[in-house]
Amino acid sequence: MTVLTFALLILLLVSSGALVLLVLLHKGKGGGLSSMFGGGMSSVASGSSVAEKNLTRITIGVGVVWFASIIAYGLIIRALL
Repeated sequence: MTVLTFALLILLLVSSGALVLLVLLHKGKGGGLSSMFGGGMSSVASGSSVAEKNLTRITIGVGVVWFASIIAYGLIIRALL
C-alpha cells in the first residue's frame, strides 16, 4: 500500500465521519439534532438562519471532498491491480 493510497483512505474515512455528523446536525421538518444545540430557537418563516446556511455550505464542501476521494481512491486501486 503506497503512501498516497493510505492518505486517500484516511481522507475518505475522516470525510465519511464528518459527513454523517454534518447531515445529522441539519434541521429536518420536525427539527434535527441541531435543535439540541440551540438551532431550533429561531424559527424564521421566510427562510433558514445564518447558522443553517453555513452548515449547508460546509456539508456540501465535505461532500465534494468525500466524492473526490472515492473517485481518486478507486482510480489508484484500479491502477495498482
